[in-house]
Amino acid sequence: MKIAKEFGWEMGHRLPEHFGLCKNIHGHSYKMIVELEGNLNEQGMVIDYYEVEKIIDPIIEKLDHAFMVNKNDNVVLDFLEKMNSKKVVVDFESTVENISKYLLNEISNANLQSNVKKLAVRIYETAGDYAEGEKEI
Repeated sequence: MKIAKEFGWEMGHRLPEHFGLCKNIHGHSYKMIVELEGNLNEQGMVIDYYEVEKIIDPIIEKLDHAFMVNKNDNVVLDFLEKMNSKKVVVDFESTVENISKYLLNEISNANLQSNVKKLAVRIYETAGDYAEGEKEI
């Protein structure tokens, strides 16, 4: 059985080596659809949606209205420090593909119930562009 829940957040980033406009500081209204697959528990659920929120809301809170920056982007890191801005420092370029991998790992490292066997995320960077990945748990 599979269930899904949607989450959203606002976040800034840049791709400094990009050949187009994405090299500039900008932001997106991200949307994530999380799918959890597994056996039904005693209550007839894969996992209670309330439990899903308890696991994922803190992850989203960390990203919401933050700037995701590569740890090697010293120009932007210095700027964010001077502005005392909320940031998430990562060791990758903040493409939607890498953000998907990041969120798969963050969610799978949380305490998911033992009957959840598979996790999938679909991250929309814009209304028409997304990346998705899945992970066996």
